[in-house]
Amino acid sequence: MTSRHVDSLVPRETASAGQGGTRSGGLRGYDSALPALDLLDPSTPIGAAAAAAVEALAVERRQPFPRPTRRRIISVANQKGGVGKTTTTVNLAAALASHGSRVLVIDLDPQGNASTALGVNHHSGVPSIYEVLVGDRPLDEVIVKSAEASGLFCAPATIDLAGAEIELVSLVARENRLRRAIASMQRDVDYVFIDCPPSLGLLTVNALVAARELLIPIQCEYYALEGLGMLLRNVELVQAHLNQELRLSTILLTMYDSRTRLADQVVHEVKEHFGDRVLSTTIPRNVRLAEAPSYGQSALTYDPTSRGSLSYLAAARELAERGRDSNGAA
Repeated sequence: MTSRHVDSLVPRETASAGQGGTRSGGLRGYDSALPALDLLDPSTPIGAAAAAAVEALAVERRQPFPRPTRRRIISVANQKGGVGKTTTTVNLAAALASHGSRVLVIDLDPQGNASTALGVNHHSGVPSIYEVLVGDRPLDEVIVKSAEASGLFCAPATIDLAGAEIELVSLVARENRLRRAIASMQRDVDYVFIDCPPSLGLLTVNALVAARELLIPIQCEYYALEGLGMLLRNVELVQAHLNQELRLSTILLTMYDSRTRLADQVVHEVKEHFGDRVLSTTIPRNVRLAEAPSYGQSALTYDPTSRGSLSYLAAARELAERGRDSNGAA
């Protein structure tokens, strides 16, 4: 091949250096041959999905969520790990706060994942929920504001909370300590979400005694209902002896994969058993939900138009609508 033939294959500059242009490399010379890519073009699958997401997000933002007439205290619990308790707590709280509600998240898990996802410092030595439960520190003194939304607050958990299960055993009224702390709180909030650890110990019991509502995330997989009976028996014991106001108000199906028959079977069984307590919105498997905490953000901030974000927005609206006519009792 001659040098003339080789030269014909090299993209030419669109402007010379003397005309104020810059020397380019790569495929810049072929840009004019490529059609412009419209990411919102509804004639393409990606464009249609993106356009639908943007429209859904715009609709959600135009319609404010109803606020409860009294404070709703909701424990998010399931002793099975990895079902989306923290993801649910953080994203529901962020969605409600971004639509006008004032929301407090109490991180009751020693791992502190909810604190991480809300961008709240929770290293050892930071004032935390541990001092509230074990040291009688006022809850107001440990609450910090999250950057996620103007009305979103967090009572963080530190690793010190890991020893609280043992320390609480010898304390007077050990099951009621969180309830008393919330009752004496001066901060005005519409919702209190309590993110429980994956166990049925004293921390979870404190959360159940403090709450009026129980929200259980259930994973759309084979072992979803295994062990749920034990949690419900504990709820019945708490209702009978410690907190008559507590009720199972909400079931949220998480990690739904529409490609599998198993997920549909789990959805069918849960709805058949729990009826209208199951939210009609299901949370899909979505990589954005997993990525967001590593950036100290909720999925709604990290990627507002992702399927996970839009699903949690819809679930938060359902939750708000359900509490509107029942004075927060759901």
